[in-house]
Amino acid sequence: MSPDNAKGEYIVEFQQHGSSVKVSAIDPVTMMEVSIVGPSSVGQEELKRTALAKLHYVMNKKNGRPAPENNSAPAVPKKPGIVV
Repeated sequence: MSPDNAKGEYIVEFQQHGSSVKVSAIDPVTMMEVSIVGPSSVGQEELKRTALAKLHYVMNKKNGRPAPENNSAPAVPKKPGIVV
């Protein structure tokens, strides 16, 4: 969250595209916007949480702050390729 947006208020928009949903999250103070696309079967709360997490990540990266550690993800050994 940016220091300017201490209330934690954001604009979140959902757009249905077939079986997918595009979610845009906007910080009204900085006017920074990010988007994600996910399956509509996941639910709006999960999609909203993911979009806001991406917004916080991008805002922190732009401001030169390190991203907070996410300890909920299991440790995966670094190997070449894509983990699916």
